[in-house]
Amino acid sequence: MKRWITTLLAGGVLAAAVLPAFAQAPRLDAIWARTAQADITLDGVLNEADWAQAESWTIEYGQDAGVPGSGYKTEAGWNPPANPTQATLKFLVRGNQLYMGAVVLDNSIGGSASFNRFDGFLMGLKNHAAPGSPKGVLEYLYSWWHSENLDPQPVGQMPSFIGAWAELPHGSPRTPAQIAAWDAVTTVQGVTNSDTVADTGYTVEMRFSLAEIGYDVTQPEGDTVEFNLSVYDCDGFWPISPVTFSANRVWWQGPWGNDVWYNEVRIHARPDVTTSSGPAPDLGPDLLIKHIDATPTLDGALTEPVWSSADLYEFDIRWDDAALRDTYPGVGPARAGQYQPNVNGGAAFIIDPADANVKMYHRGTKLYVGFDVNDAVVQYHADLNRWDGALVTINDRVERGPDQQLFGKRLAFQIAQDGTASPQDDLLSLVGAGRAAIAAYMKPGTTIDTLGVQMDSGYSVELEIDLEGLGYPADLGDGALFIGVTLFDGDSFQVATDSYGTRTWWQREWQGTCCPATAYLVPGYASGVGGGGWNPGAGYAQALGSLNPSTRPRVAFAIPDRNRVSLEVYDVRGRLVERRELGELDAGDASIPLFGSDEPAAGVYLYRVQFVDPASGRERGVLTGKTMLMK
Repeated sequence: MKRWITTLLAGGVLAAAVLPAFAQAPRLDAIWARTAQADITLDGVLNEADWAQAESWTIEYGQDAGVPGSGYKTEAGWNPPANPTQATLKFLVRGNQLYMGAVVLDNSIGGSASFNRFDGFLMGLKNHAAPGSPKGVLEYLYSWWHSENLDPQPVGQMPSFIGAWAELPHGSPRTPAQIAAWDAVTTVQGVTNSDTVADTGYTVEMRFSLAEIGYDVTQPEGDTVEFNLSVYDCDGFWPISPVTFSANRVWWQGPWGNDVWYNEVRIHARPDVTTSSGPAPDLGPDLLIKHIDATPTLDGALTEPVWSSADLYEFDIRWDDAALRDTYPGVGPARAGQYQPNVNGGAAFIIDPADANVKMYHRGTKLYVGFDVNDAVVQYHADLNRWDGALVTINDRVERGPDQQLFGKRLAFQIAQDGTASPQDDLLSLVGAGRAAIAAYMKPGTTIDTLGVQMDSGYSVELEIDLEGLGYPADLGDGALFIGVTLFDGDSFQVATDSYGTRTWWQREWQGTCCPATAYLVPGYASGVGGGGWNPGAGYAQALGSLNPSTRPRVAFAIPDRNRVSLEVYDVRGRLVERRELGELDAGDASIPLFGSDEPAAGVYLYRVQFVDPASGRERGVLTGKTMLMK
């Protein structure tokens, strides 16, 4: 199992300790596309040696292909289907081309002139060649949907290309440029559009040219392709059978190719991650939300010492600041964005852009979020497009939506006429159930609804969310949190046409849109239990001594067996600074430098050393701690 970093947050900066491995989940929305060692021929056979070493993902109807966005739905006929979809996907890169291999088990293959009555793939790739953010999506539909023909479709017919790299009307010949941008070949294990003899499945070999859509997986740091896929399956339709007919679809993270629902798959590729480079690097969370043993007084003022802690995770949200968005973790630079709706018949010039600092930490099951908002015109307005306030979106870990995806909750608040924070939507329900609390504080000189006559300075808000109210167990389970934040800023003036409203968001705009950040809720010491927490001496590896502040810090440890060892170093905001594979180390004592040749700035850093059984690939232990790098 891939594991995320666990950090020791109690004790001094010099502490180094051994922590047990936690029940953490692997990323279910990310996969490596290894770099192939030889050219790939599109023939629908997948017989190149590189395919055998490619990472794979299996999608089955009726099974969750991966939280939070995966799902499935029957459009017609029997539910559940008699012959449910089972598709195994593999990914490779060669040059700046992404290859997908798919093996689909299916005993009834074919299509029609009607949408949903066909087999095939509906895919979306975000267009990084487009300016601004969030990046739009390009549709790739490769299927047996042939709307240009009349039913019944010809026996033996093969899939068609529809979408970004195809001509209209459907079925028109594609240009050489379109074929260069996207191509595929399929082999069928059976006969399409005929159920006289049962099929066994089909195999697809597909190529996406990445340069045209703004990716470059050949650069040293690689790239991350934003992708989602639905597998369409129609059975018992050639001819239609009242006993077996079914039309359904199952998807990995996002269902559509022309819209951005729920989530996406992050396909990671890097030149040094090849089909012969050994185990692929772990794909961890986008950010860490740390445990801090402090409970603020909920008055909205953010004056308690905890709100100044270096262990907070914090970020800014600011209107029209592309450079700021580029600092967001994961795919945040491509998914964050802004929107100005029409107000009073138009979109006025934005005199006072939205600007906020957001801070997060957790204590047990309580998530604390602080908002420090700069706003020269603080107001109340009933229209959502003109609110002052914010929206925190979190996926419930138990409740499912209509598409079987993890249901996104809308934890919204607005500034009320009396200067309080008024909970809205799902936050109102949580507050009513005693699972959340909120308070606002008006900064000095701030008054509500003066229509820009009196300059305000802004407001701050403290929000407490009990995650047990969102389906989390008392121990937080795998610790994964799927989250986004949107800032509302409405400014009203005496001249009505000067008034406006804006939305600016970090990661995702709404609770059902792509894409939430995946955060990991770092466990903390359980005070009062077992003498104050975990035993620092327990675990697989034994730390040797402590890490003093140093210009060249090293971590020393003893291990009882030969292990494959890797090192990760994070800054205090949870951002990955360095990752190194250290190879196999023999049993006994070892000492390794925490930083390579390119040292970061002076400061406090957290490290994680992982020990893996070379034979089985099973993690044996993890050693974590803190150090101070001096210059």
